[in-house]
Amino acid sequence: MQDGAGSEFWQDMARAFGGALIFAFPLLMTMEMWWLGLYLARYKLALFVIALLPVLVGLSYYAGFRHTFDFKEDVIDALVAFVVGVAMAALFLTLFGVIKTGMSPDAIVGNVILLAAPASMGAILASKQLGQLQNNARALQQARYAGELFIMMAGALLLAFNVAPTEAIILIAYKMTAWHALALIVVTLTVMHVIVYTAGFRGQRQTPEGTTFWRMFRHFTVVGYAIGGLVSLYVLWTFEHLSGCGLLAAVQTVVVTAFPAGVGAAVSRLVL
Repeated sequence: MQDGAGSEFWQDMARAFGGALIFAFPLLMTMEMWWLGLYLARYKLALFVIALLPVLVGLSYYAGFRHTFDFKEDVIDALVAFVVGVAMAALFLTLFGVIKTGMSPDAIVGNVILLAAPASMGAILASKQLGQLQNNARALQQARYAGELFIMMAGALLLAFNVAPTEAIILIAYKMTAWHALALIVVTLTVMHVIVYTAGFRGQRQTPEGTTFWRMFRHFTVVGYAIGGLVSLYVLWTFEHLSGCGLLAAVQTVVVTAFPAGVGAAVSRLVL
């Protein structure tokens, strides 16, 4: 039994490491992430980690890389996922030459911790993404409205984090006019609703009998977009992309980031 338990543990860890690598891969090779790790305000980095840990606990409950039975185990799995994310980020940043001999401990910690965020989310979601049966499927299926909102928030964070660090977000917002921003909001809402209720994707939400289109649109699509917008605002603030912006530029930058964040909220059930 002990040998079997040990084998299962290492299989879980291998799956978590693989999930961490898959989810963090684009950001590992994004130079803006390397720069952010050097100059990002350390209080913002600390706040981000503090905010991330409850998200990891919730993801462990709904879609963890192993079956959990209580809150304590979800907390442990969240911490393990974060450690796996740190280890994966440190390994590959060293292999890529981003972390070098002679760098200050502060710079190393900044680079590693920032990349550990998407990596740890990937570690938590490894079971689903790497083809294993979902361990906590019942919790996901029975999620109430508050649980649905949490799942949308996690999906929004996952996709927003993959684009928010880049300079492309600022450039796109700069090129847009106010009319472009309004059109993007409409398109984002349309794409979200089609993904969630119309396209027939695996895991999409079924509209309860007797529920009107507008009720579902308000309660899930619009609310999901609002969640994506708030996540975008927080991530952009963390990455210093709103510093020195005028109001219109800041709003347009949030609208641009809310496009992937909104899509992330819409496809969150597919990911989880």
